[in-house]
Amino acid sequence: MDRELDSLFRQYTGESPVKAEKLAGAGSNRSYWRLTGTDGMTLIGVRGTNVEENRAFLAIDSQLLSKGIRVPKVFAVSDDSMCYLQQDLGDTQLFSLLEDARHPDGFEGSVMTLLEKTVAALPDIQFKGADGMDFSRCFPCPSFDRRSIMWDLNYFKYCFLKGTGIEFHESLLENDFEHLADILLEEGPWNTFMFRDFQARNVMIKDGCPWFIDFQGGRRGPIEYDLASFIGQARAAYPLKVRRHLTEVYLESLSRYRNVDRKQFERRLDLFTAMRTLQVLGAYGYRGFFERKSHFLLSIPSAIRSLSIIMPTLKKCCPYLSELLSQVSDLPRFHSQETFEGQVLTVHVCSFSYRQGIPADESGNGGGFVFDCRGMHNPGLHAEYRDLTGNDDAVIDFLEQRGEVQPFLQAAYEMVDASVRKYLERGYTSLTVCFGCTGGHHRSVYCANHMAAHLSEKFQFQAAIELEHRELGLRILS
Repeated sequence: MDRELDSLFRQYTGESPVKAEKLAGAGSNRSYWRLTGTDGMTLIGVRGTNVEENRAFLAIDSQLLSKGIRVPKVFAVSDDSMCYLQQDLGDTQLFSLLEDARHPDGFEGSVMTLLEKTVAALPDIQFKGADGMDFSRCFPCPSFDRRSIMWDLNYFKYCFLKGTGIEFHESLLENDFEHLADILLEEGPWNTFMFRDFQARNVMIKDGCPWFIDFQGGRRGPIEYDLASFIGQARAAYPLKVRRHLTEVYLESLSRYRNVDRKQFERRLDLFTAMRTLQVLGAYGYRGFFERKSHFLLSIPSAIRSLSIIMPTLKKCCPYLSELLSQVSDLPRFHSQETFEGQVLTVHVCSFSYRQGIPADESGNGGGFVFDCRGMHNPGLHAEYRDLTGNDDAVIDFLEQRGEVQPFLQAAYEMVDASVRKYLERGYTSLTVCFGCTGGHHRSVYCANHMAAHLSEKFQFQAAIELEHRELGLRILS
């Protein structure tokens, strides 16, 4: 139990919670607790990691509440604003209702009604919410602008696109990014509130109505962004018929505040959907490729498929970006979620002694590579190196000065690189690369170290590299 949340609960209720249940988190690093008092009353305790983000949430929450928007009421805030207690909205996410209610043409009636209520409420959030809002309190910036667009697009480029291994012309891609930003900004500045992460995971269902959470990234911005975020949510995988229907529901509700040019609105909606999907792919890439949280990769195939709906519009203004996205969609590993049900590709690099036998393949797949290092001169034959290993500078110098190890490793790199590329394309999850020598302490250790470093650099974010020196009892995950 978090001590500060316990203290805040006591300050607010006069007693310590009798039960504290940590709730599952999502993509952020904030932690959530359900705190129960002696009378059965529950509150949600929240600990943030960024004080400015917390303060933005609190300011926006107060503003939306004052306009009658269904958001959780905040009851108490710590002096440093790092913790707060808010209304418990229960456990039912709109997103959690979608799968069981799904059928080929849409969703079962009651869930469809909730989807309609959700998008119909969006204009109220955007227009009422903006009325009197102090946008200077928003975090990390007060308004949707070129800088925030380029943050999201570069997030996609560096955390997802580079992780796929596809070669691209950075200047041509930047040209498309700049052109896309010009179009998205052409109707600014705006007088509306942009929720920013408006999606089914951030909608709680309480008393048959949608309630809205996780708007701490909200700011002044365009109305199309939030609708694009909702109907384009990758894991929700709304059929095209449902996306069009929800757009109609939104436009009808929007007419209470503004009339729009239908054709222009739909064009901009497509481009905001593209931008939002690219940002989401960047997040999935960062969480999956970099942080090795493989469950984020489960959403990648759906996100890529969703881009196909708006590709004709995107192709007209961003031809090079569209070409790259087509290449991404052609990668076999993104054709199905099933390829991500296990792990990202893990390459297990191992050094060993032939005296103790070739290492067993723990993955159960068999195959892989076993390289015999015994053709190189053995440092272990010399007394001064006998108690050292391939991790020691003296042994490294000995091997490198003789000129035998570099061509050996170069040949190994070429063979292993080719297999890693194919394994990534096909969605395979395990490859073993072993180096053996007489004692498993010198030549094999040196070679395994260099192979692991080579693969970590060449396939950064694409594969997890495990390094094991079996006879030394060392195992490292890079």
